[in-house]
Amino acid sequence: MKDVILKEISKIIIPFIQIFGIYVIFHGHLSPGGGFAGGTIIGASLILYRLVYGGKQAKQKLAYKTLMNIICFSVFLYGILKGYSFITGGSHINLPQPPLGDPGYIFSGGFLLPLNILVGIIVAISMYFFYSLFDEGEI
Repeated sequence: MKDVILKEISKIIIPFIQIFGIYVIFHGHLSPGGGFAGGTIIGASLILYRLVYGGKQAKQKLAYKTLMNIICFSVFLYGILKGYSFITGGSHINLPQPPLGDPGYIFSGGFLLPLNILVGIIVAISMYFFYSLFDEGEI
């Protein structure tokens, strides 16, 4: 019962931290930020959740197997997208590419936005995993 204020405040602030992290990821190719910066913000919100609610409840909400599946899929998809862009860009092969759009708009960077999103996911989950390992010795 002593953490009632902390839990109530964190219910309000954690979603705002995560929304800001998503904003930083989505606008990373237009302004300072990107996948790594946004991922660290979201990872900090996950760590805050674990600090406030405890490891037991965090394990229920953020299951290891689910997070590991998400991070593995993200790394795999990142490798495919990055490899595709290297092959098609470096060899000047005329394969389908995402449209570049108009500079200054959110969908103007080709593969940059999806790559930023994937990096953000990888960094956020990795931060949470590292904190969990240092905190309890397990995830």
